[in-house]
Amino acid sequence: MSDPAWDGVLLARHGQTNDNIEPIKVQGFTDTPLNDTGRRQAAELAGRVAAGEAIASLWSSDLSRARETAEIVGVATGLQARLDPRFREANRGRWEGRRFIDIAREEPDLYAAWLNAGDHFRFPGGESLLEQQERVTAALRDVHATGELPALVVCHGGSIRVMLCKRDPRGLYAFHDFEVPNVAVVRL
Repeated sequence: MSDPAWDGVLLARHGQTNDNIEPIKVQGFTDTPLNDTGRRQAAELAGRVAAGEAIASLWSSDLSRARETAEIVGVATGLQARLDPRFREANRGRWEGRRFIDIAREEPDLYAAWLNAGDHFRFPGGESLLEQQERVTAALRDVHATGELPALVVCHGGSIRVMLCKRDPRGLYAFHDFEVPNVAVVRL
């Protein structure tokens, strides 16, 4: 399903963190900083954006991995990132800080439910994918309403995936079918 409120809004995933390296750890609301590779990736993103998109506004999740990526883009574009916590990754509750391989071994039923995702999947002690999708949607509508377009929003892989699911007929059941590498730029 397409939403005209997303026209002119680009989403970019933050640069790499140490938790993005195999074996991958669940980050969620954990405030993980970029590593050196992530800073280089952010500089490459900044160069791509400055050379090609002519963005009018820059937005970011308030978590440091996204914020620092946006700040690097801001230097290249002359824009200051506006922080909005609604662009955060999902609150992944008690899974945060744990490795996915450990969760799969220690909580196989819950991990299998995660792999099926869907509207009703909720991270234990955290939020559901639907709740994340609703808050990111509201934030994107607010960005669009400013009229400062095109806009770039630096956020997280899960935040981008839940938005991609809105245009997929399977909805949130398609969550795991989307690959969103670090510093990928996605146009909804």
